[in-house]
Amino acid sequence: MHYRTLGKTGIKVSPYCLGAMMFGTAGNPDHDDAIRIIHKALDAGINFVDTADGYSRGESEEIVGKALKGRRDSIVLATKAHMAMGDDPNQQGNSRRWLTQEIDASLRRLQTDYIDLYQVHRPAPDTDIEETLSALSDLMRAGKVRAIGSSTFPASQIVEAQWVSERRGLARFRTEQPPYSILNRGIEREVLPLCQRYGMGAMVWSPLAMGMLTGRYRRDKPQPDSARVRYFPRQMADERRLDVVEQLIPLAEAAGMPLIHLAMAFVMAHPGVTSAILGPRTMEHLDEQLAGVEVVLSDEILDQIDRIVPPGTDVGPLEAAYNPPEVTTAALRRRPVTERAAA
Repeated sequence: MHYRTLGKTGIKVSPYCLGAMMFGTAGNPDHDDAIRIIHKALDAGINFVDTADGYSRGESEEIVGKALKGRRDSIVLATKAHMAMGDDPNQQGNSRRWLTQEIDASLRRLQTDYIDLYQVHRPAPDTDIEETLSALSDLMRAGKVRAIGSSTFPASQIVEAQWVSERRGLARFRTEQPPYSILNRGIEREVLPLCQRYGMGAMVWSPLAMGMLTGRYRRDKPQPDSARVRYFPRQMADERRLDVVEQLIPLAEAAGMPLIHLAMAFVMAHPGVTSAILGPRTMEHLDEQLAGVEVVLSDEILDQIDRIVPPGTDVGPLEAAYNPPEVTTAALRRRPVTERAAA
């Protein structure tokens, strides 16, 4: 592994980050097997592990905590908060009340007394970003958190957070965790350039487009029986995305590599990307992804990918990405009927 600096934190991390979303009831419920997968990743040189309280309602953090016993000091450990952790409406979000409570729960589950990177999992339109940054700054002063970051923030909110931190003298987001793959290149327009401008590390999720770039999802063929198909049926069956996959497979074959390696090497080629997050559910998945860690794509191959999916564009939907209320709530983008009629 050739380690990279995580933004301007001075922390050195591996170019692959082990994502723990699939460990627990939402993916692999076998704790011992998940721990073996984590240990193999660490033995391969990965020193960066990312999880979240919302992954299997804390179970993922518990598994990671057990796996890191005796190895914690050599691992850069990242987790996130924001997702609902109970029926109580205050057991979620980015409020001071919730973050100062949930950090302690995450520390207990992870069996550690500090988090290297504590991230806000999604924006919270109902919470002033100053409120969130102030709470996170206090967690850093208390020694519970070493650095803070955002995840799946729109470009405008990344800028706002940086401005508020500077204006108010608060700790600032040192990382952003956005989705990025050959099928979803929208962050090339603003998010990745902003990360470079502000010295933020970018740890990108879903470099395999939630499995579509593994070669297992093909046009005119039965879809695998997977959780992704069950949770995101529209995305996984999108004809535009499947058409791109059919164009990428012969490109990878001509280059003498599996589609998985082409996809992973593509995201790592961007100078704004620090680490790509792997999300294995099985040991086989991890082995397939680790086998391509040394793959480097030529300019010719990158040019061919650009012709298939133009830079800065998204192909079809990414249902797990963040959509602001202005997009998801019709009332926020429509004048009342009486006003429309009067106009």
